[in-house]
Amino acid sequence: HLILSFRYLIRVKSLSPSTDVGALAKKVVEECKLIPSSRLPQVEQLLYYLQNRKSSPVEGKISNSLQMCLCSFLSLGSALILQLARNPDNLEELLHNEAALGALARVLREDWKQSVELATIIIYIFFCFSSMYSFHGVVSHYKIGALCMSVVEHELKRHDVWREELRKKTKAYILSPENGSLRRDQDKALRKYQGLLAKQEQLLRVSLYLLLNLAEDTRTELKMRNKNIVGLLVKVLERDDEELLVLVVSFLKKLSIFLENKNDMAEVDTVEQLARLVPCDHEDLLNLTLRLLLNLSFDSGLRAKMVEVGLLPKLTALLGDENNRQVAMRILYHISIDDRFKGMFVYTDCIPQLMQMLYEHSEEDVEAEIISICINLAANKRNAQLMCEGNGLKMLMKRALKMKDCLLMKMIRNISQHDGPTKPLFIDYVGDLAAEIRAEEEEVWVLECLGTLANLTIPDLDWELVLKEYNLVPYLKDRLKPGSAEDDLILEVVIMIGTVSMDDACAAMLAKSGIIPALIELLNAQQEDDEFVCQIVYVFYQMVFHQATRDVIIKDTQAPAYLIDLMHDKNAEIRKVCDNTLDIIAEYDDEWGRKIQSEKFRFHNNQWLDMVESRQADEAEPYLYDNDNDRTDLFYSADGITPADGSVSPDFFSDLQPQNGDMHHTG
Repeated sequence: HLILSFRYLIRVKSLSPSTDVGALAKKVVEECKLIPSSRLPQVEQLLYYLQNRKSSPVEGKISNSLQMCLCSFLSLGSALILQLARNPDNLEELLHNEAALGALARVLREDWKQSVELATIIIYIFFCFSSMYSFHGVVSHYKIGALCMSVVEHELKRHDVWREELRKKTKAYILSPENGSLRRDQDKALRKYQGLLAKQEQLLRVSLYLLLNLAEDTRTELKMRNKNIVGLLVKVLERDDEELLVLVVSFLKKLSIFLENKNDMAEVDTVEQLARLVPCDHEDLLNLTLRLLLNLSFDSGLRAKMVEVGLLPKLTALLGDENNRQVAMRILYHISIDDRFKGMFVYTDCIPQLMQMLYEHSEEDVEAEIISICINLAANKRNAQLMCEGNGLKMLMKRALKMKDCLLMKMIRNISQHDGPTKPLFIDYVGDLAAEIRAEEEEVWVLECLGTLANLTIPDLDWELVLKEYNLVPYLKDRLKPGSAEDDLILEVVIMIGTVSMDDACAAMLAKSGIIPALIELLNAQQEDDEFVCQIVYVFYQMVFHQATRDVIIKDTQAPAYLIDLMHDKNAEIRKVCDNTLDIIAEYDDEWGRKIQSEKFRFHNNQWLDMVESRQADEAEPYLYDNDNDRTDLFYSADGITPADGSVSPDFFSDLQPQNGDMHHTG
């Protein structure tokens, strides 16, 4: 049999040593319409081989030549079908020719390793079908997708072998550069590698494109994932062919929207491979790469990897690229969210560029991404200093106050929280900010202005004058009522009261206005919110430093009782502020001092007994001592440490007495 395209068989019944090979070749060409007459000499040569084949040492060579001829015919027939398939109008007709499609699928499955060109053409034919969703069924029917996965995996392994062979030849030449033979071998190996690589990348491109089309169906995409499509695609990222890279990055971008695929990308060196593509001269490839990085940047681990491989300065450099600035800015925004990396922006020119953009944009059309990054970066002290350089703060304040821009004021508020050279710069704007604290203003705007003022813990600032001139005390007191405003605003009011209470005159003014009972009422209403509780307790802490307000808190309110209740709160910060406040109260008021000490002893005794009982249970022993008569139970009390039966004087253990209201364990 002479095997032609699609395994089309022509039975040659009379092929014998006496057969006229030339006449038979003409007959074959006439009967097989897929073979043009120009191929007659090759058909005649093939028949000649068949007529004279014998078992001989050269049989292997003849067999290889025969295979090459067969592949040539197969490629020819497939190429003709490909010309038809590239016209979408012909796909419906080809779809009905099951024999042809079945033959193509069989040839691909059995012979794709023998000829890269043949495999490329046949896969291209099925790729034409995959370009239309309605024809995906026929591609799936012949399992072309699974076959393409095998093709890609095999070709990547072959590429590794080729590269290793070239590496060995190159290494040998480098070690002996004067050896002409080794140089020729290296040149020959390089040319061979480049030729094979060009053909292979065509095969990879059409195979991956077909898979990308099939991945429109999420079930098919899941099957690809199970066969490690992500690992294969990332491996292809090592290549230099830009068109192939565009396809691969597009495929990865599509896959990256699913969590499982994103996790697969995190397990291989995806970010490292993408980093080398930023920047690049190919505009589409650069844009696709940035969009893929944007998808991956939602993952904190992958953001860390981006910083680690040096993408931060590269992305910053793209802020000046009009076509890619927005995507680059969004990636930078995600990186700026993480406190670990805020400080690294100092070592790029990102902040000067962002500030310049704020200067240049009109006041109405500042991009949300610009101000969002600035808000995040302003939370870092060194970044804040860079933002304030020159007339930076003046420009920000002027624009924010003029437009009542809440986002810009949020950025200013973040800047104001840092101690050091930036905080005194705000003294010039205290009046402007205080003037915005009015009931008729939008709560969101007031929140940012009030938060900025509350951050200004500046010793030289005359808060009493500010409170009086702008009549802020009534506003602050009214906003302390539960439900009078959003919780965020009420919390900022509490923080503001804590800030101004550092000033003796301000603390007295607030105490006379009845703010302390209002704070206690708020404490009752927000007792489950740790942030509220901590900030209210901090206000009491500030007020007990001043004689006037200390007397009001101790004698006229139940604030100390609430503080005692909070001594053992589960929140460590609340416990710390409570302890510090109660220590001051105990120092100035003996009665409250005894109550505070008694409560500390009671709490410690409970802890001690719980520990003893737990130890007994762990050791499975009924008593801590072998002999009941030798056992003495000790209890802390407000009067000292005494045995349970009272047989020993408290002075006996005087060296164990708590000092300054704190429990000290000795012995």
